[in-house]
Amino acid sequence: MTGPQHEARAARTAPPGPPRRATFRLLKQLFTDRLALMGDNAETYGDVVRIAIGPKAMYLVNHPDLAKHVLADNAANYHKGIGLQEARRALGDGLLTSDGETWRQQRRTIQPVFQPKRISRQAAVVASEVDALVKRLAEHDGPVEILHEMTGLTLGVLGRTLLDAELGGYETLGHSFEAVQDQAMFEAVTLSMVPQWVPLKKQVEFRTARDDLRRIADELVEQRLANPVENGEDVLSRLIASGSEQGASRERMRDELITLLLAGHETTASTLGWAFHLIDEHPEVAERLHTEAVEVLGDRLPEHEDLRRLTFTVAVVEEVMRLYPPVWLLPRIAQADDEIGGYHVPAGSDVVVVPYTLHRHPEFWTDPERFDPGRFDAANPAGRPPRYAYIPFGAGPRFCIGNSLGVMEAVFVLAMAARDLELRKVPGKVVEPEAMLSLRVRGGLPMTVHRRERTRRSEAA
Repeated sequence: MTGPQHEARAARTAPPGPPRRATFRLLKQLFTDRLALMGDNAETYGDVVRIAIGPKAMYLVNHPDLAKHVLADNAANYHKGIGLQEARRALGDGLLTSDGETWRQQRRTIQPVFQPKRISRQAAVVASEVDALVKRLAEHDGPVEILHEMTGLTLGVLGRTLLDAELGGYETLGHSFEAVQDQAMFEAVTLSMVPQWVPLKKQVEFRTARDDLRRIADELVEQRLANPVENGEDVLSRLIASGSEQGASRERMRDELITLLLAGHETTASTLGWAFHLIDEHPEVAERLHTEAVEVLGDRLPEHEDLRRLTFTVAVVEEVMRLYPPVWLLPRIAQADDEIGGYHVPAGSDVVVVPYTLHRHPEFWTDPERFDPGRFDAANPAGRPPRYAYIPFGAGPRFCIGNSLGVMEAVFVLAMAARDLELRKVPGKVVEPEAMLSLRVRGGLPMTVHRRERTRRSEAA
């Protein structure tokens, strides 16, 4: 059969995927190894895969052109999906979980805070926070939990750059967000079939964490209301002003603030954790980072203009995010029937674009499992893959609003740490990924800290 009838029938065809008899294996992977679930099926079945688990069917999309279709070209048809829907219990209708006109209003309110000129003016604040971190690490005699340190740093930067507030007194924030992620992923993989009142440890911890986050958000709003900033450009000031203009409730402000606190620190902290792990695994990369930092920075703190000079450091950050994208899964729900890659996707389907597998696609990346910052050599832009083969910050209208600040922060941390320190994993530490809302190192990352000398290459000669 040829012609329009054949094309219509082809468009109604379901994508390939694992058979029903594989349900128990898929369920096990869903609970214990979500990265393998995505990677194995993409490798076996191709760039569009239908994964049926119980009553649910999930459509895995793993090609740049198809990612562009879902995230950009037909973005209006795809609302936030699995994982983020469950996270709404704690985050409410914040920028991360909302859709439609609510999301558009929130984006318009917050967007000015992330304008390039304003972010560039925050470089001195970021550098001072990183400088304090490096000095603190240099004083450690024994192992230090580097993920804890990175969480503290990123929260401190977020507070000073985006909120014009000090978050140092809120030590529970990091733990509370971990509990939120754990519960959101638990509900996602159990299809929300476990009643929320069941007193499982995970659910009890989540309720405590949710209350803690709401309390902190309310305190920050109250502090700003009591001490307003005239013509304030920070997020708190803009949320309060927008709430007054639009009649938005205090709950809406709280939702947005909690979302910002999570998204604004978690992704950068995760990226830095993976960066220190990979740098430790590749001493030659550590040496190049040290050399570049000494030659570019000397003894001073970095400035925004240094992002153009720290080319290898930027490449390292980009390659880290290729292998371990902090947002490893971009879940969506189809609002209407669609066709993806020639296959029919019914309305209501869970459609997931997975940067973790996309960034390892052998058609677009040579030796994709290898850590090679040279892929992002600024002198060889022609060597880069297609735009949508690399999406660590998402793509389309919902492209991450804080990408510039996150990259600047990560580059400053790696440059200043490489200049003055050498971080080595504790012997015997097995580093494994944990795929939650973000892609983090499972069980933390203890490292020992060793001081280095700032010796320029010319001086050494």
